[in-house]
Amino acid sequence: MYNRYAESARVNWTRNFAVDIDPQHKKEWTELMTPKSLGLILRSITTNYKFPMRWPDHISVYHKLASEPTAETDSFILDVIIMSELQQRPAARCVEDIVVYDYRVGKKAPLLPFMVDAFRETWKLQEQAKKENSEKVRRLLEEVRALEKETWDRSDAVEDMGVAGQ
Repeated sequence: MYNRYAESARVNWTRNFAVDIDPQHKKEWTELMTPKSLGLILRSITTNYKFPMRWPDHISVYHKLASEPTAETDSFILDVIIMSELQQRPAARCVEDIVVYDYRVGKKAPLLPFMVDAFRETWKLQEQAKKENSEKVRRLLEEVRALEKETWDRSDAVEDMGVAGQ
């Protein structure tokens, strides 16, 4: 089921480009999930299960480009995380290896230029978010360390063992 979740979410991820990101190429984006012209084929998927989800859980699935695409890109990797909403943690992580395939000629093909542009913009936004969030984590760690220095790292600090220490 987790692989099915990842695949369904990848289709939605691609359709998002057609609707929200690059609507002037809606037809081409939509056709990527059909055998009409250029298409995306799942070459392989590796799934690392974290725990079994049970009803009444809900999921959120997130895809991320693993590398920046180029004009020569004819395959790419998507990192996937399947989140349990009930448990608020990853239920599985996947790696999808996707091939760009031209059904008209029957072989691999590079992404079309507008697709490269859209994927590059997505890559840029991913990297920007990673930088911003890494900075937030760094600041939080500094604040935690400052609190530790004020409380635990004092020469007169004594650990309270509670009732177990009596």
